[in-house]
Formats: sequence, structure tokens, C-alpha cells
Amino acid sequence: MNKKRSIYTIFSRLLVAIALVGVLVFSNADAALAARTGGRISGGSFRRSMPSRTYRSSPSRGYSGGYSRGGYRGGFGFPFLIPFFGFGGGGLFSILIFIAIANFLVSSFRNIAGDGEGLNLGGSSYDQNSANPAVSVNKIQVGLLAEARGLKADLDRIAQTGNTGSSAGLAKVLQETNLALLRHPEYWVYASADSEQTRLVSAEAKFNHLALTERSKFQAETLSNVKQQIQEANRALTKTEDTLTQAPGEYIVVTLVVAAQGKLKLPDIKSDQDLRQALNQVGSVSSDQLLALEVLWTPQAESDTLSADDLVAAYPHLKMI
Repeated sequence: MNKKRSIYTIFSRLLVAIALVGVLVFSNADAALAARTGGRISGGSFRRSMPSRTYRSSPSRGYSGGYSRGGYRGGFGFPFLIPFFGFGGGGLFSILIFIAIANFLVSSFRNIAGDGEGLNLGGSSYDQNSANPAVSVNKIQVGLLAEARGLKADLDRIAQTGNTGSSAGLAKVLQETNLALLRHPEYWVYASADSEQTRLVSAEAKFNHLALTERSKFQAETLSNVKQQIQEANRALTKTEDTLTQAPGEYIVVTLVVAAQGKLKLPDIKSDQDLRQALNQVGSVSSDQLLALEVLWTPQAESDTLSADDLVAAYPHLKMI
């Protein structure tokens, strides 16, 4: 009987030990997963009205009260229809009527035409793509050494004070973010840049796809400024001293996603000069051209780290510069 109790006691203690080990393992795994923190600055809209194009026409554009260039001032009436259809007269009168009708048809066609490259007839010019202009969706990603703590402080400050609710404020956020990156070239290690040319109607979907792909790499957005709505985590995520000792932070990754009206082609990043050129190009986008902006960086929490293994797993496309 005592022997059975002893076996039962040993078995019970073994189960408890296994359970404790499981709790410790999974709790550490959860802490490791929760440690991927990120900051976010976002704003802009693809719904704002586009500037209208100027419409210039030649003197022979319209027909009102007669044809002015040939000296005729009469009305567009029955006497001219007869020679035009061959019932009398002809010559100059028929040519004038033909030009007037042709101008009328061209004007109607231009008003109802959809997308196209535009027409240039009779000295008139019209951009049929004015309602759906060209848009460039760009992404720049920079991997820096974790020693660039001043950069993290700059990004935190921009997130807490930046005006993301207006076009001018958003352009200023973009410029300040670029300046923060340009001031730390000694910490640049990895980078990449991509540009995609599209039209306004499809630019928002492409922009959102890029932004969501990068945001999904965070377990928590611990500081964000989205259209002037600022949110900050109540408490920073913490790790044990052993974890911090075993997995020191090595890198910071900053991502810029910029949608701008017009065509913007970023260079293929192969060196620090290429990265500097790409940052300058994006930073020079004016508030009138800037449609939307997403600034992301990780890690954001002071207790969080990004190791070399994390960098390779989450950002395999980054190139060493």
C-alpha cells in the first residue's frame, strides 16, 4: 500500500513539474512574441480634389453668331444648309459649315471621353486624365544599428508633436523624418527602395497593402499618431535581465511609405549614396503633391530589441549598403 502511495506521489510530482516547465516555456514564448513593438505616424487622404486643368482653345474653337475668321457674321441658318447639302451655292460656305460642325463634334467628344492621353486638334489642348492623375507609391526601408538611439528619440518626438491632420503638417512630418535619418548615416547598414507608378483610382489600395504588410510585423503599436489621434501604451513591455543579456538589441528598422501625385522614380539602393538620393527625393515632395504618408519603426519600446535573426526573418529583402 505504501509502495502504491509512493508511486502515486512521484507521478503527481512529475506531472506538476512538467506543468510548471510548460508554463514557464509558454510564458517566455509569449513575452518574446509580445516584445516586437512598433511606432506609427500616419495621415493623408486619396479623396481630396485634384486641381483642375486649364483649357485653352483657338479662336475657331466654337461657333456662335457666325464664323469670325472668314469675315462672315451671319447666323447659322437655312441659307447655309442648302449649299452644304448640295442644293445650291457651295464652295466657301460649305467649308465653313463643315468646320463649324466638326468643331462641335470634337467639343462633344472631349466632354464625354474617358481616360486617354488627351487630344490636340485645331490648336486646342485638353488632358483627359485630369480626373485620374498619375500617382507614385513609394517605400523606403532602412536598417540601422541600435546605437542610433537619437533617431528613436527623434521619431518618438515627431509622433507626439507632429500634425498629421493637414497636408502641410504631413509634409513637415515627412521632412523631419527624412532629416532624422539623414543625420545618422554612420548607423546605416541595410536599405531598400521601391516605386510603383499607378493612377489615383488604384493608388489607395496599393498604399494600404504596403502599409498593412509592414504593420503586421509588429505585435503591438506602442506609440502612434494617426490623423492627429495620438495613442501611447500605458506601460512599456518588459523583459527579464537574462533575456536582455542573451538577446541584445542590434538593429532599428524604419519604413517610409509615401503616395505622391506625379511620377517619382527612386533609385535601386546599392550604396549609402543611393539611399541619400532616395531620401532627398521623397523629402522634397510638396504638400500639394503628398497624398498619404506612413512612417513605421521598430523597436519602439525602450525594453524591446531587434536581433540580427529577427531582422533577417522579418525583412529578408533588405540589402547591405
